[in-house]
Amino acid sequence: MRRGAADTDFDCLIIGAGVIGTTMASLLIARRLVARGRVAIVADRPRPAAAPAADWDLRVFALSRASQRLLDICSVWRALPAQRKFAYERMCVWDEHGAARGRGALTFDCAELGEPNLGYIVDGAALQLQCTRSAVAAGVVSIETGLEDLRIDASCVRAILSDGREVSAQVMLGADGTESKARALLGIESAGHSYQQDALVAHVRTAEPHENTAWQRFLRTGPLAFLPLPDGRSSIVWSVQRAEADRLRALDAGAFDAALTQASGGVLGACESTTPLASFPLKLEYALDYVRPRAVLLGDAAHVVHPMAGQGLNLGLLDCASLASVWEEAGGGDVFGEQAPLRRYERWRRGENLLAASALDGLERLFGSDNPAVQRLRVFGLDAVGRVPFIKRQLARRAMGLAGDVPEFLN
Repeated sequence: MRRGAADTDFDCLIIGAGVIGTTMASLLIARRLVARGRVAIVADRPRPAAAPAADWDLRVFALSRASQRLLDICSVWRALPAQRKFAYERMCVWDEHGAARGRGALTFDCAELGEPNLGYIVDGAALQLQCTRSAVAAGVVSIETGLEDLRIDASCVRAILSDGREVSAQVMLGADGTESKARALLGIESAGHSYQQDALVAHVRTAEPHENTAWQRFLRTGPLAFLPLPDGRSSIVWSVQRAEADRLRALDAGAFDAALTQASGGVLGACESTTPLASFPLKLEYALDYVRPRAVLLGDAAHVVHPMAGQGLNLGLLDCASLASVWEEAGGGDVFGEQAPLRRYERWRRGENLLAASALDGLERLFGSDNPAVQRLRVFGLDAVGRVPFIKRQLARRAMGLAGDVPEFLN
């Protein structure tokens, strides 16, 4: 029997039932770190609907190869409906002072990398639904109530829940998103700043085919991305300053479509919105610590980055894989309550996540500059990188999760 297991309700208690929390729970069982029924998820929201909506959700994710492999281990990937995941083969990034198919552009092609694709665009609601289903099928216990307080001592962590119950575990994982209650109760402070931007999201039909390509144009006001969908449409993520976002939200559909077409430089021809417009505020935030005794943070509870490269969820899924890897190497479930493996996870992932956050923050500042010299430098830089195959290949492989400090079981 695992040390201390008989004295607690669970070996592991996860706060948050999003993609990160449910994937982590499934991974612990899949890697035989816990038994069925010994990991629980606390979430104050109901389970997702029994079936996805007719149309794609406005939340879409660009998943890396590493994320795909992790979801496959957790029995999520193959169960995702084929019509709710779409392989993209190319990515084109260009500066507004350059041209998508000319100078100042950087294009990645899976054929040049010897890969079948660069990754997948996935329906967010369908992914959440299948992650929940897979966790339940694996034997994860779902506790549908809120978290009120935490009490941690030398023997266990105790969670006081909104319905008055108290549950105990060897370790608690905070995976409850950007406004993490777990992080606050642990007394972990965060730093960062608001970008004073909103990301506008919608699905659009374009006059020209998307060519199985993710397109991203860097504008002074923020990046505009077109993510390809299987029905020929594209999902847009348009990051703009808040005042401009207010103006764009106030436009009628025709005027918005015209503004979007102009902002895209007409790379896919005229744009026509097929869904209502939604938006969310953008910020950089990172926890100053990831770990407390018998407690650790994952995903957006630990780090929030700019969405320009679509790395937010991928970073969180790598948190899950890294924590599982550390526990495996340290002795499995017997060490859940020990601090040394948690500290090792913190050193590993905090460094990687800060590097990614700093790089994305730097890119946002670089491409947001209206200094003519900086503008010329941007065009030159993208063009130069595109002419050096080795650098291009390394950038692409890292973005795909095929290079860098990735847990061995994802290779």
